[in-house]
Amino acid sequence: MFRRIDEIALVNQEKVLSAFREERIALRHFAATTGYGYGDEGRECLGNVYARTFGTERAVVSPALLSGTHALTVALFGILRPGDRALCISGMPYDTIRNVIWGKGNGSLADFRIEFEILELDKAGKIDREAVGKALRKKHYDMVYLQRSRGYELRDSFTIDEIADACSCVRACGFTGCIFVDNCYGEFVETREPTQVGADLIVGSLIKNPGGGLAPTGGYIAGGARYVAACENRLTAPSVGGEIGSYAYGYQLYYQGFFLAPHVVAQSLKGGLLIGQCMAELGYENFPSIDRMPPDITRAVRFDTEQQLTDFIQSVQEVSPVDSFVKLEAWDMPGYDCKVIMAAGTFNAGSSIELSADAPIREPYVAYFQGGLTYEHCKLAVREILKKLTA
Repeated sequence: MFRRIDEIALVNQEKVLSAFREERIALRHFAATTGYGYGDEGRECLGNVYARTFGTERAVVSPALLSGTHALTVALFGILRPGDRALCISGMPYDTIRNVIWGKGNGSLADFRIEFEILELDKAGKIDREAVGKALRKKHYDMVYLQRSRGYELRDSFTIDEIADACSCVRACGFTGCIFVDNCYGEFVETREPTQVGADLIVGSLIKNPGGGLAPTGGYIAGGARYVAACENRLTAPSVGGEIGSYAYGYQLYYQGFFLAPHVVAQSLKGGLLIGQCMAELGYENFPSIDRMPPDITRAVRFDTEQQLTDFIQSVQEVSPVDSFVKLEAWDMPGYDCKVIMAAGTFNAGSSIELSADAPIREPYVAYFQGGLTYEHCKLAVREILKKLTA
């Protein structure tokens, strides 16, 4: 599996390098800009590098996209209009996006009379093709939505082959609207992205995979030109779209992080496989199973009690380079309907591509482990985590 991960990283590194060379990236593209940002080459070419790498017509990459949830929100409101209807075919979306969809009086999709329906997964935790077909033939939908990662569900994330199959199924039903994929945690895990197998739009966070551990904030939206333009109109204003947007701190970390991302993702995947193997040998159920390649950088580990769960999360914090001395407590994080405990002793606050772990305090007691900038750190961390678990 490690050899296969290295092979994937090489393919993805070549894609990124080619995109940099084709865009003729130079030192001037790293320069800071202020004001409106008209003619900001750094901003424009950064989007072009993402678009070339992900096989799309356009991309917007911006520090003004404050998180994955914010990027998803901008894209949803960019594409959908009052009276439109979206169909999520991957089960219940992640916690923080639910109030964006169904919140009352907070400016949600529901407040704007945009319907968002859910199809449950089948018993195996996979997309229910039969249910998808029935739904699309029964009603008109303007968007089909798919979440690549598991979120806080105890199931496997979706592989690119599964996403390709879902896109094919949707189109075979006569759907002509936007196929939208929440790509968080999945970038560079395989040699193709959802936009290269049938999706119209992908959205993600830069403090996850594509930021490479260096991007200090931000998100991206990539896909068909008309869809990205619609999202830019929502990010800024319909009169200016993607023509404005400055960044006074410069773009070097965004470019450099994206260049490093294929390697960093590979390190994270190896760390996830290592802890998965060790936890399985100790008798802990974890997803994905250790005999298959991981479809994203997250690993779900199930515990019997809340104390076991919090001990595990605390042990991750203790092997972090930043704030290793902190005693964690669960708290009411914005966007969640229960307390969440999060280990993130990271250089960029809350960065998921750095070694981290989090969990909602509810049954079943499942910790979600992800990240790791270097495999060496992952290996040292796992050693110390196991000492605590087996003490």
